[in-house]
Amino acid sequence: MSTVKFLLPEDRIPTAWYNIQADLKEGAAPARHPGTHQPLGPDDLAPLFPMALIMQEVSRDQQIEIPEEVREAYRQWRPTPLYRARQLEKALDTPAKIYYKYEGVSPTGSHKPNTAVPQVFYNKQEGIKRLTTETGAGQWGSSLAMAGSMFGVEVEVYMVRASYDLKPYRRGMMETFGASVIPSPSDRTDAGKAILADAPDSPGSLGIAISEAVEMAVKDPGAHYALGSVLNHVMVHQSVIGLEALEQMEMTGDYPDVIVGATGGGSNFAGIAFPFIGRKLRGERDVRVVAVEPAACPSITKGSFAYDYGDTAHLTPLLKMHTLGSTFIPPSIHAGGLRYHGMSPLVSHLHNINVIEATNYNQMETFTAGIQFAKAEGIIPAPEANHAVVGAITEALRAKEEGTEKTILFNLCGHGHFDMQSYLDFMAGKLHAYEYPESEIAMALAGLPGVQD
Repeated sequence: MSTVKFLLPEDRIPTAWYNIQADLKEGAAPARHPGTHQPLGPDDLAPLFPMALIMQEVSRDQQIEIPEEVREAYRQWRPTPLYRARQLEKALDTPAKIYYKYEGVSPTGSHKPNTAVPQVFYNKQEGIKRLTTETGAGQWGSSLAMAGSMFGVEVEVYMVRASYDLKPYRRGMMETFGASVIPSPSDRTDAGKAILADAPDSPGSLGIAISEAVEMAVKDPGAHYALGSVLNHVMVHQSVIGLEALEQMEMTGDYPDVIVGATGGGSNFAGIAFPFIGRKLRGERDVRVVAVEPAACPSITKGSFAYDYGDTAHLTPLLKMHTLGSTFIPPSIHAGGLRYHGMSPLVSHLHNINVIEATNYNQMETFTAGIQFAKAEGIIPAPEANHAVVGAITEALRAKEEGTEKTILFNLCGHGHFDMQSYLDFMAGKLHAYEYPESEIAMALAGLPGVQD
């Protein structure tokens, strides 16, 4: 039995994104001003984002039209393929059917261009000439750099120091597209200088890098800030993944009993899961949904559901989310794209109302699963994607133990071609099963702002 691929024709790229807020009886709590703690209005966000994205952030419309210019850019890699992993099923000797949506076919090798392209497009429409952003593993930074080159917008990327050092080829990709890449924390910003004064050897974090990118955007009236995960409009853009998967699953004659997604800030998880969850919320079709996060950065499984800052310097709005505390600095694990202290407010809200489940695995478990998947399916996953792989394998083995047939769908959000050092380190025995100490999490959570609904 060979792996089977299900393809949609180019003209089946969705014409509208899906917005899960339309199907929630009670929406996620509103973002609040970092100074006044009052609910944010559009004018509060205008220094950071174009008005089109601000309106998408608060929209309750179920469908949001995809501009034709964005669909034209999408045509370079969308629709992405859906595979049935028959070889993996055989290796696991499971009665389960395993399907995966493969976002690694994008030009930058991950799902991130799905939101990078529209974000740059809307900023270009508003006359913005420069965008600042942060990146962890580099998938987001390289995607925004690519989109910037498409539309002629300058891009400045603050890359988490640990990833800057571990992943030079991602940095090279960003610079090839014309972006400037700065290791974070840096001495260019007040936020970076403050961190370096206390910890000159800081490995950085996404929270710190966000602070630096936001600070630089606010200082320049011709610049805006772009975020690759967490916010509602990013979840909307990524829904193109699940919308395609819905149609592709119809081609297979199957429907997922369980959907598994890696979760760091929530974007690729939302992309594959939200359109299916929408059906569940509307009473059309039930499905179990499992969010998988790293044991070293377990925001859903060990964090608090509370208002918190999105960055370390407290420049960003307060978001009601699962958080480990804005001062939390996770260890330098190889899944750099999942090293964020908070979770998307929409993903957090769905977990809080028991629509989704969450679990976590350490990096030894995720790399073991990734290698098993690569040997069976011929694709080496990114370290972040390995979290979805281990979650899917766990579900398949559970079906084997129970003797039940089950259909599993997960999002293989990117390939690991720029992450081979992490695989070499794993095979050389240089990695360990790091789980963040409860005492460190408690210390970070002690600094929550204490804002109530």
